[in-house]
Amino acid sequence: MTNNYIEVDPKICSGKPVIRGTRIMVKNILGMIAGGYTVDRILKEYPELAREAIQAALEYAAAVIDEEQVVAHA
Repeated sequence: MTNNYIEVDPKICSGKPVIRGTRIMVKNILGMIAGGYTVDRILKEYPELAREAIQAALEYAAAVIDEEQVVAHA
């Protein structure tokens, strides 16, 4: 998977995926979306981000989930 906006580096946020050139973690963006934030509101909170970076975070998360093996819990 190639994503120019997402960076995973063990020296940055303990290797958690972040938006390249920032310390804004993909999980933070996902949490904001899950909490009801719109893309415009996220951009207001993080003015250093581009709309494309948020889209890239969502695409990254979708690709990671697609690769995961989901085990149903009884």
